[in-house]
Amino acid sequence: MPPAIAASDLTLTLGQGEEATAILHGVSLTVPQGQVVALLGPSGSGKSSLMALLSGLEQASSGTLHVAGEDFSTLDEDALARARRGRIGVVLQAFHLLPTMTALENVMTPLELAGMEDAQDRAHAELEAVGLGHRLTHYPTQLSGGEQQRVAIARALAPRPTLIFADEPTGNLDHHTGEQIIDLLFERRAQTGATLVIITHDEALAARAQRIIRLSDGMIASDQLTA
Repeated sequence: MPPAIAASDLTLTLGQGEEATAILHGVSLTVPQGQVVALLGPSGSGKSSLMALLSGLEQASSGTLHVAGEDFSTLDEDALARARRGRIGVVLQAFHLLPTMTALENVMTPLELAGMEDAQDRAHAELEAVGLGHRLTHYPTQLSGGEQQRVAIARALAPRPTLIFADEPTGNLDHHTGEQIIDLLFERRAQTGATLVIITHDEALAARAQRIIRLSDGMIASDQLTA
């Protein structure tokens, strides 16, 4: 079984010439399918930049990267967008819900864009699974922060991706709601068998992962399996 992620010597440099800033310096890692990985590190260590590369939202400056069976190092932006569709789900700290769409429409629209015929039924089922079956017709402004993040999780998981990335998914939530959201994310991941890469500052959350990778100054400082 090929790994979910195989990255070798990834670099990321933003800007040109004298304005160029090196963000990542030769990052290499392999993540088996189904593993739960926590990415830790201080602000500016390169966590979000690495996630952007691994999820296909950014292109690496150099190095090789295979994700979900695709060679990301050879793809342009449009091809990366196609490669992500259905394979990769992303949950961010900001919910990024479309304000003019209901919860159901927010989850359904990406499925329709991917050409799935059962988009409405699947979106409905996913919102039920995250405990929002009673909020299908509500707009984002009518939902609490925790409910909006549940919609965002439903949207990320509805296409049944094999790989889920979560970048500080509880950063905009109070502690209790945040814990509920993390429980939900882990529960849904276990049900689908997906690989989960989660960026966090929370050591207690990181300890729930099977593996902890710490970044420092754009490089992997440590990489260990948890007990």
